[in-house]
Amino acid sequence: MAPLMFLIGGTLAALLAGRVGVRWLRPWPVPLRVGLALMFTVTGIAHFVGMREALIDMVPPALPAPGLLVTVTGVLELAGAAALLWERTAPWAAGGLSLMLIGMFPANVHLALNGTDIPWDDRLLPRTVMQVVFLAATLAVVAHHVRRTEETTRREPAKSLSGEGF
Repeated sequence: MAPLMFLIGGTLAALLAGRVGVRWLRPWPVPLRVGLALMFTVTGIAHFVGMREALIDMVPPALPAPGLLVTVTGVLELAGAAALLWERTAPWAAGGLSLMLIGMFPANVHLALNGTDIPWDDRLLPRTVMQVVFLAATLAVVAHHVRRTEETTRREPAKSLSGEGF
């Protein structure tokens, strides 16, 4: 539940800052990217501090080197969080984080089905809903970039083939 709170809280704080005068936070995708960056920073840090052993235990037994997998995904979350904050790398980071969310989902299922005395928000249905929200947020960043690129391409005049300018 904490990652969801960081996503929502970070996004709302950035939206508010944009409304009260921080110009670069005004377009809606930017506050969403800030919220995602905050969420992935917190979850990335948790791969190394505080929850490391619990995250290693979440890795399905069929996967090799659970400690290494937790380390790699933590590094990727932190790198993705940083890349979300730069407009040029944000869509690529969001796309990569989307794939990682999908790839890590089996660990959530494994915990929900095999964990003992797990909190309600780690059970399968709430966890699945949260993962869908996280995935929707990352894909919204990608979709915005794709739409903006298509609009820019449509607005640019076609290059002349007449040889002018040579």
